[in-house]
Amino acid sequence: MAMKIIVTHSSGFNFKEELYRPIRSSVLNTEHNFYLPQETGKEKITKEMVRNSDLIFAEVSYPSTGQGIELGWANIFNTPIVCFYKSGTKPSNALQHITNTFIEYLDERDLVDKLTNFLKNTFK
Repeated sequence: MAMKIIVTHSSGFNFKEELYRPIRSSVLNTEHNFYLPQETGKEKITKEMVRNSDLIFAEVSYPSTGQGIELGWANIFNTPIVCFYKSGTKPSNALQHITNTFIEYLDERDLVDKLTNFLKNTFK
Protein backbone atom coordinates (compact mmCIF):
# COMPACT_ATOMS: atom_id res chain seq x y z
CA MET A 1 0.00 0.00 0.00
CA ALA A 2 1.40 3.37 -1.02
CA MET A 3 1.99 5.73 1.88
CA LYS A 4 1.99 9.53 1.92
CA ILE A 5 5.43 10.41 3.32
CA ILE A 6 6.68 13.91 4.06
CA VAL A 7 10.45 14.35 4.19
CA THR A 8 11.65 17.10 6.52
CA HIS A 9 15.20 18.40 6.81
CA SER A 10 17.43 21.35 7.49
CA SER A 11 18.23 23.64 4.60
CA GLY A 12 21.82 23.68 5.88
CA PHE A 13 23.18 20.97 3.60
CA ASN A 14 22.96 19.85 -0.03
CA PHE A 15 19.60 18.12 0.46
CA LYS A 16 18.74 18.09 -3.24
CA GLU A 17 21.74 15.86 -4.04
CA GLU A 18 22.17 14.02 -0.74
CA LEU A 19 18.51 13.40 0.08
CA TYR A 20 16.05 14.18 -2.71
CA ARG A 21 18.00 12.60 -5.59
CA PRO A 22 18.56 9.26 -3.79
CA ILE A 23 14.88 9.04 -2.80
CA ARG A 24 13.57 9.99 -6.25
CA SER A 25 16.02 7.56 -7.92
CA SER A 26 15.01 4.62 -5.71
CA VAL A 27 12.25 2.04 -5.90
CA LEU A 28 10.76 3.78 -2.84
CA ASN A 29 9.70 6.60 -5.13
CA THR A 30 7.56 4.24 -7.19
CA GLU A 31 6.06 2.50 -4.14
CA HIS A 32 5.14 5.56 -2.06
CA ASN A 33 4.09 9.19 -2.47
CA PHE A 34 6.93 11.39 -1.23
CA TYR A 35 6.57 15.07 -0.56
CA LEU A 36 9.96 16.76 -0.79
CA PRO A 37 9.20 20.31 0.35
CA GLN A 38 11.94 22.24 -1.43
CA GLU A 39 12.03 20.22 -4.62
CA THR A 40 11.07 23.20 -6.75
CA GLY A 41 11.85 25.82 -4.12
CA LYS A 42 8.28 27.03 -3.57
CA GLU A 43 6.59 24.40 -1.43
CA LYS A 44 5.94 24.57 2.28
CA ILE A 45 4.86 21.95 4.76
CA THR A 46 1.56 22.89 6.40
CA LYS A 47 -0.26 21.57 9.44
CA GLU A 48 -2.90 20.01 7.19
CA MET A 49 -0.27 18.22 5.12
CA VAL A 50 1.26 16.76 8.29
CA ARG A 51 -2.16 15.78 9.63
CA ASN A 52 -3.02 14.00 6.37
CA SER A 53 0.28 12.17 5.87
CA ASP A 54 0.97 8.59 6.90
CA LEU A 55 4.57 9.11 7.98
CA ILE A 56 7.24 11.75 8.48
CA PHE A 57 10.82 10.97 7.46
CA ALA A 58 13.02 13.50 9.25
CA GLU A 59 16.65 13.93 8.21
CA VAL A 60 18.03 15.25 11.51
CA SER A 61 21.80 15.43 10.92
CA TYR A 62 21.66 19.23 11.03
CA PRO A 63 19.63 21.43 13.41
CA SER A 64 16.61 23.26 12.02
CA THR A 65 14.04 25.38 13.82
CA GLY A 66 11.52 25.04 10.99
CA GLN A 67 11.85 21.28 11.03
CA GLY A 68 11.33 21.31 14.79
CA ILE A 69 8.00 23.06 14.29
CA GLU A 70 6.94 20.52 11.63
CA LEU A 71 7.91 17.61 13.91
CA GLY A 72 5.94 19.23 16.74
CA TRP A 73 2.86 19.24 14.50
CA ALA A 74 3.45 15.58 13.63
CA ASN A 75 3.71 14.74 17.31
CA ILE A 76 0.44 16.55 18.11
CA PHE A 77 -1.37 14.77 15.24
CA ASN A 78 0.14 11.37 16.15
CA THR A 79 1.75 11.11 12.73
CA PRO A 80 4.59 8.58 13.05
CA ILE A 81 8.07 10.12 12.85
CA VAL A 82 11.23 8.35 11.70
CA CYS A 83 14.44 10.28 12.34
CA PHE A 84 17.51 9.42 10.32
CA TYR A 85 20.96 10.94 10.50
CA LYS A 86 24.33 10.65 8.84
CA SER A 87 27.00 8.71 10.68
CA GLY A 88 29.34 11.10 12.47
CA THR A 89 26.63 13.66 13.28
CA LYS A 90 24.75 13.99 16.55
CA PRO A 91 21.02 14.69 16.37
CA SER A 92 19.38 16.80 19.06
CA ASN A 93 18.53 14.90 22.26
CA ALA A 94 15.13 16.64 22.23
CA LEU A 95 14.06 14.34 19.36
CA GLN A 96 13.72 11.41 21.74
CA HIS A 97 10.62 13.14 23.15
CA ILE A 98 8.75 12.73 19.86
CA THR A 99 9.98 9.37 18.51
CA ASN A 100 11.88 6.23 19.44
CA THR A 101 12.81 5.51 15.83
CA PHE A 102 16.30 6.61 14.83
CA ILE A 103 18.22 5.29 11.83
CA GLU A 104 21.91 6.01 11.32
CA TYR A 105 23.21 5.83 7.75
CA LEU A 106 26.63 6.00 6.08
CA ASP A 107 25.85 7.42 2.63
CA GLU A 108 22.98 7.87 0.17
CA ARG A 109 22.83 4.20 -0.82
CA ASP A 110 22.82 3.08 2.82
CA LEU A 111 20.09 5.65 3.53
CA VAL A 112 17.79 4.27 0.82
CA ASP A 113 18.49 0.67 1.87
CA LYS A 114 17.71 1.37 5.51
CA LEU A 115 14.53 3.35 4.75
CA THR A 116 13.39 0.60 2.38
CA ASN A 117 13.99 -2.08 5.02
CA PHE A 118 12.26 0.00 7.67
CA LEU A 119 9.13 0.39 5.54
CA LYS A 120 9.07 -3.29 4.56
CA ASN A 121 9.52 -4.50 8.13
CA THR A 122 7.22 -2.00 9.84
CA PHE A 123 4.31 -1.61 7.40
CA LYS A 124 3.78 -5.08 5.97
